[in-house]
Amino acid sequence: MVLLDGKKVSNDIKNEIAEQVKKMKANGEKAPHLAAIIVGNDGASLTYVASKVKACERVGFDSTMVRMSNTTSEVELLEKIRELNENPDIDGFIIQLPLPKQIDTQKVLLAVDPNKDVDGFHPMNFGRMALDMSTFIPATPFGILELLDRYGVETQGKHTVVIGRSHIVGRPMSILMGRKGFPGNSTVTLTHSHTKNITQITSQADIIISALGVPNFLKAEMVKDDVVIIDVGITRVPDENSEKGYRITGDVDFENVSKKASFITPVPGGVGPMTIAMLLKNTLLARERQFKI
Repeated sequence: MVLLDGKKVSNDIKNEIAEQVKKMKANGEKAPHLAAIIVGNDGASLTYVASKVKACERVGFDSTMVRMSNTTSEVELLEKIRELNENPDIDGFIIQLPLPKQIDTQKVLLAVDPNKDVDGFHPMNFGRMALDMSTFIPATPFGILELLDRYGVETQGKHTVVIGRSHIVGRPMSILMGRKGFPGNSTVTLTHSHTKNITQITSQADIIISALGVPNFLKAEMVKDDVVIIDVGITRVPDENSEKGYRITGDVDFENVSKKASFITPVPGGVGPMTIAMLLKNTLLARERQFKI
């Protein structure tokens, strides 16, 4: 069994990006600039955005964190997005989700300039991805592809089962794993909460990508020998023995499933670190394209 070490690979990617940024600066070019808008005081969101800012510092990017209060109106947020769209110094920006209930998330994501949408959430970018065109791939799916690529996990002709159909992970992964090229060329089954006989489906899978958010959902009896497991789930489970009072758990019963797997991602330390690394990569792509996809 090979552990797909997202922590190590994400560090490698950050080092590669840092080298590219050094060369850009040596050529007199400006460093890539990533901005993040955060509305409200959600603890997890604040921590996540802070880690993005730290990652920007590490690779030599400029970064801007735009903090807005919990009472921010939709109009105020849309105005801030317009400012970032029109600011030539900002190469890419993200809007940290979730947003307060008074704001229509879909309307906000549609307002982002697709050429600066480094999260890859805009319908134009999603459509380009679905058509195998050059675009920004959402960071988590992009990170999964990179892990499969760097570890040389064979995907051609394989049966990939995706668990979960979110617009951020499940739906894009189902498209990307079926695309031409590598990683891709697999036969994809997309499962969700209404799928019947899910064990029958997962037990036939060569590759399982689980993005359900249900701790320890995937059990050993649901998978076959030598399966490749990508665990995107990340849930805080109460744990009295932990200093923090909780532990981070994935969708997969790691202890038992890992005994049957050929490759598996740990949680934490698997897909999670890859997401920020690929967000940086998308920002570098935005800078290199000079807003031309």
